[in-house]
Amino acid sequence: MSRNRQVIVRELPKGALTRDHFELRAADMPTVGAGEALVRTILMSIDAANRAWMQGATYREAVQAGDVMHTYAIGEVVEANDDGLKPGDLVAVESRWADYVAVNARRAQKLPDIRPLSHLLSVYGIAGKTAYHGLVGVGRPSAGETVVVSAAAGSVGMYVGQIAKALGCRAVGIAGGPEKCAWVTDALGFDACVDYRAGNLFKDLKSACPDGVDIYFDNVGGPVLETVLFQMNEKGRVVCCGAVSQYDADAPTGPRNLPGLVVVKRLRMEGFIVMDFADQDEKAQADLAAWVRDGRLTVVDDIVDGLEHAPGALIGLLAGDNRGKRMVRVAPDPA
Repeated sequence: MSRNRQVIVRELPKGALTRDHFELRAADMPTVGAGEALVRTILMSIDAANRAWMQGATYREAVQAGDVMHTYAIGEVVEANDDGLKPGDLVAVESRWADYVAVNARRAQKLPDIRPLSHLLSVYGIAGKTAYHGLVGVGRPSAGETVVVSAAAGSVGMYVGQIAKALGCRAVGIAGGPEKCAWVTDALGFDACVDYRAGNLFKDLKSACPDGVDIYFDNVGGPVLETVLFQMNEKGRVVCCGAVSQYDADAPTGPRNLPGLVVVKRLRMEGFIVMDFADQDEKAQADLAAWVRDGRLTVVDDIVDGLEHAPGALIGLLAGDNRGKRMVRVAPDPA
């Protein structure tokens, strides 16, 4: 019989997340009831949202002390008590940090057998679709506009800039450190990338965006959002995707120039989550696949091996040490 392991949230963090907040435990194999399926976890998505769920209810229920850590995952059906699934099916599921989970079969999304499977979490999954729907559906870019994106080397930001380029826009990233900024321009093809750690964000951003900013795709919130708002053009659009700079803070800080600049510059500032645009997923998938085929989208998957390393993978993500879509491999891709 296969073994099962789970990563438990021992206690909710106050301030910075550490490995001590988690515990790896042996667990019983889940029992599969009517309408459920047993899923073997292959890849787990690691996202800043994981940390936000520990702060309270968001668009989904909060993570509580004692819970198996929540996640979004890709897995293989081992057993199914539902006519809609069969053993061997690949599925995307709302899951837990565990080797095996029992899930509501009707909520499991069957996936095409695209290899490597990691692309189903990155460019064709939650990262690529978040970038696409946020930029296209909320930002509504026109060719020639300047698009700025924070966390530009991260799982979503790296695709936002590349999609902007594919749509004929100028793409400017914001990232931490000269090496990461160089990677964003050299490997991903952004027109420029500004190092927010250099201490001159306002001046450096103004130099990189001499004609101002038409669309800002915000992944970080806080002081970076405040700085970019000053350089938005009239009728600019601010796409609010996340606030990673605030998730580990005891006292989160918001931009001090709200709502003043929104009024003066007639900005549109809109938040979203990827599920809002589920009816556009087919078009997103087709566009993303076309751009990958013709070389306009570079795919970078940042894979950490081993369920036991999931806490460190999340902590590292919050510190910005990933390049591309971070995920944890729990089991090998099926043959």
